[in-house]
Amino acid sequence: MEMDHIDIKAASSLEGYLVRKDLVRTFSRLFPVPTYVVEFLLGRYCASTDRSEIDEGLEIVQRQLASRTVKAGEEELFKARARENGEVKLIDLITARLDAKTDSYVATLPSLRLTDVRISPELVNAHERMFTGGFYAEITLSYDAVIAQEHKGRPFGVVSLREIQLSKRDVLDTLAKARQNFTSAEWKEFLLRSIGIEPAGLSDRQRNALLLRMVPFVERNYNMVELGPRGTGKSHLFQQVSPYAHLISGGKATVARMFVNNASGQRGLVCQYDVVCFDEVSGVSFDQKDGVNIMKGYMESGEFSRGKESIRADGSIVLVGNFDVDVEHQQRVGHLFGPMPPEMRDDTAFMDRIHAFLPGWDVPKISKELLTDHFGLVSDFLSECWGQLRNQSRVHVLQNKVFFGGALSGRDTNAVNKTVSGLLKLVCPDESITTAEDVEWAVRIALEARRRVKEQQKRIGAAEFRNTHFSYVMGNDGVEKFVSTPELQAENCIGTDPLEPGQVWAISPGGGDEHPGLYRIESNEGFGSGVKILNKPVPPAFKESMGYAEQNLYARAMQLVGDKDPRQHEFTVQLRSFDASKSGSKLGVAILIALCTALLKKSVRGGLIVVGEINLGGSLEAIHNPVQIAEIAIEKGASGLLMPVACRRQLIDLSDDMATKIDIQFYSDAKDAFLKAILD
Repeated sequence: MEMDHIDIKAASSLEGYLVRKDLVRTFSRLFPVPTYVVEFLLGRYCASTDRSEIDEGLEIVQRQLASRTVKAGEEELFKARARENGEVKLIDLITARLDAKTDSYVATLPSLRLTDVRISPELVNAHERMFTGGFYAEITLSYDAVIAQEHKGRPFGVVSLREIQLSKRDVLDTLAKARQNFTSAEWKEFLLRSIGIEPAGLSDRQRNALLLRMVPFVERNYNMVELGPRGTGKSHLFQQVSPYAHLISGGKATVARMFVNNASGQRGLVCQYDVVCFDEVSGVSFDQKDGVNIMKGYMESGEFSRGKESIRADGSIVLVGNFDVDVEHQQRVGHLFGPMPPEMRDDTAFMDRIHAFLPGWDVPKISKELLTDHFGLVSDFLSECWGQLRNQSRVHVLQNKVFFGGALSGRDTNAVNKTVSGLLKLVCPDESITTAEDVEWAVRIALEARRRVKEQQKRIGAAEFRNTHFSYVMGNDGVEKFVSTPELQAENCIGTDPLEPGQVWAISPGGGDEHPGLYRIESNEGFGSGVKILNKPVPPAFKESMGYAEQNLYARAMQLVGDKDPRQHEFTVQLRSFDASKSGSKLGVAILIALCTALLKKSVRGGLIVVGEINLGGSLEAIHNPVQIAEIAIEKGASGLLMPVACRRQLIDLSDDMATKIDIQFYSDAKDAFLKAILD
């Protein structure tokens, strides 16, 4: 492995907390233990960049794993060693239970197939997680020959154990101090390497999805769903990387195990672990009818009742599962919560408690090329830092800096705030270095992840979830920006979301040898004067329409943009074609609206197409094929069409079926068109 600049920065600021991830994979394939157990040992003996120290440490790790992990068929060998030597050391998953018949605690060691190992009340009380799924530990197991002679004697006993985890108090200070040496982009790459992923070949969306997976570890009572293709490592993070997470594989989940055992008063998984992940969620069901309702109540408030007592916990709930069909088809036949269990699938109240729907289809399948060979944080250190970050919040960072649009309900805002807080804690463990770019990055991911939930609620048909146009404004003088969910619309189709200021959908009526075609006009304004068209070469017909629009903007500036002087601004314009039509002819009105909205920082209504040409004198040109244009607009998914009023009589030929699918509005002049096009 050749060290790159991120490795060098990490080595200089996190010495003793790093491990080469290719070494981890070597051992994790050889021994029957999770990744974080291997990293615990590698972090203890190989946390160095010195080749000789690493080699020496590898020998120790190899020796310990070989002598202390029980492979299939070696159970009796370890038991015999315990008998002959009096005790044996091993690494195993330990769980415990109360044996009421003998009024004593007994432990289970699955690798030795022992279910009745003696263990002292002091050890059990010091490590209560033994009762709720257990944890991996370095265990000293003794054998007492005298007890073995007794009737129903229990000769094996746990003498001592040491949890496989790092528990130093200052780990978060170390992490926060090291973060100051990295840029945000470098730190995101380093985080991905720390969970074993090489980010070099990943797109921004893929990286963001993988970072969103980490949020439940740093945010209390965070509820997330991830549904997507098989083989993308959905459960890996919750099973292999952190000892503070617990994975429940598909099947029955008991209320006693999840929340509280009414018979013994023993607290459940959500009290014992930072994250509880349901794998293969389509097969999950509770042993009691009200199990889902108890979980819904917990997901809402972080509390659940046991008789008269109300118990509070902060474990996050993650639901992961597979799609049996592709996303596009799933949305045609139903909604994206389709793979969930029947009692959750169509329950909008349950969905409303989901803070984020992670797009699993954005995550690449795990392959050899996706795994990193570089340095990353030791999983114990990383998970301990994540655990301490749960005690912090970053919601205050948004106050008076980010303002959310009116489409967000109280639950939406809470969900977005929690996601933003989690992402910022991951990327900026030292809060003081948080930048506006970091905040906006987190806000966009959070809005999209929550909107995906809202869109599924709308598909079920609930009227209260009708408005899903999520938006935000950065600062008091910022521009309102809308965040969409990409899977809802194709690139050449028109969504229902308002476009950015300066962008307008338009249809050219064509003419001569050219058919009508869909275009998007995109414009920006800055210091200077005049209009600059970015297309090379510039289509002559579009250049002509641009000239008409520009002169009308100057001549009618007071009517259109008030006290702003367009001559003091330079406009850059790009024409994007979505059909065979390329000339961009007769788009003057749409161009004029694009220039005005760029100057005023306003957005055009979502799903709207603007049609019409304006001449130098401000008059509107006739359109020869309004019926054909309306049919194209419907085909492209538009919800609104803005046309010159002269088209009204010709549209009598539009079929009744087509007329019900689109809202057609008419304008009499440029000012009327502009006012009807922009958002209220």
